[in-house]
Amino acid sequence: MSGAFLKGPLMQRSNAEIAFDRYHLNSHLSKAVDEVRREQSKHHRDLRENTRYMWSGRPRNLTDRQRDLLDELLAQPLETVRAYTLSQQSGSFYELDDPDTAAEYLRRWITAVDASAFEPLQKFARMLEDHWLEVVRWHLSCVSNGLLEGLGSLSQAAKHRARAYRTNRNFITMIYLIVGKLNAGPVTT
Repeated sequence: MSGAFLKGPLMQRSNAEIAFDRYHLNSHLSKAVDEVRREQSKHHRDLRENTRYMWSGRPRNLTDRQRDLLDELLAQPLETVRAYTLSQQSGSFYELDDPDTAAEYLRRWITAVDASAFEPLQKFARMLEDHWLEVVRWHLSCVSNGLLEGLGSLSQAAKHRARAYRTNRNFITMIYLIVGKLNAGPVTT
């Protein structure tokens, strides 16, 4: 959501339509919930030990032990529980098919966050409002840049594996070999 991120595509294509995908928004939201957890963990011992990742992931991805601990904590009147519940409710935005219904749902969710006392979540809600069009546009495109980020990760891995590529051309060739899964074996005719 940074200015540099937004500037890049617009420099290449002035008519580019940017959409923020679920992964990037959830990343910011998870950080907000973690800020609430960290602040409350100063006063609540149960939130200190091995609970950080329980609050940021999807419940279905938790281990049985983590799920049991989460269920115990969800039964307690904790601020972290309320922040987590709000974060889980935001996910419904992506499940809705109609862009107008999704936008209305997100407006109601932001209103609920504003009514809460959670500064990190409120900051996240302001970010959503500042980039409203890009957030809601996801429902029109349903595009994620996860594939591109994966390719970028492979390129970085090639860069780190290399002792030294003598030229940029050699580096680019290596990226093609890795990302394109090309067979560099001996050529037979």
